[in-house]
Amino acid sequence: MRPQQLGRHSGSSAKQTGHSEPTDLLRRALDFKTQGTQCYKEKKYREAIGKYHRALLEMKGLCRVLGDPDVSSKSPSSAVPTPGKSALTDEEKGAVENAELECYNSLAACLLQMELVNYERVKEYCLKVLRKEGENFKALYRSGVAYYHLGDFHKALHYLKESHKQQPSGQFLSEHGKPLHTMFSTGHVWYFFLDLDEESKMFL
Repeated sequence: MRPQQLGRHSGSSAKQTGHSEPTDLLRRALDFKTQGTQCYKEKKYREAIGKYHRALLEMKGLCRVLGDPDVSSKSPSSAVPTPGKSALTDEEKGAVENAELECYNSLAACLLQMELVNYERVKEYCLKVLRKEGENFKALYRSGVAYYHLGDFHKALHYLKESHKQQPSGQFLSEHGKPLHTMFSTGHVWYFFLDLDEESKMFL
């Protein structure tokens, strides 16, 4: 291919990317998220992580197109789209926000399945969720697990207690372990351990 032809093709590709409509970016983001979920179900955790990151990149592209630094952080009617671009409907904006939170929650879940877990990154992803949805059970629970492994028992206790509040005891225990059975102190630091079933032990 001659340089002139390459230039024409590159320009055409850039033009197409630059003119992506919000609905196209949203569709691609949701597609990548769905693919990530399927990979997670198949225990292909590294592939799932890649898909979730691609979904988040599409959402960031959507923010740029709409002229909003964080399209999911505002109420559905508050974003002012860039002139010439189509605004998202309220339903689509809700889908963006839900997808973003699900991606960060799912990234944390994937990392917890790794042989060497990056608990600092797990904490980071969970806190991103909690900044927008402070009562999100999964983010609270995984934050507690992350802080526990990072040695911050004060915060581990806080987040695990908060997660326990978000579900009835029966549901919490059936999904995440047996009753809290030991609580003890080291100096003035109170914390507890969960006597987990085999499925839940993978988190600790």
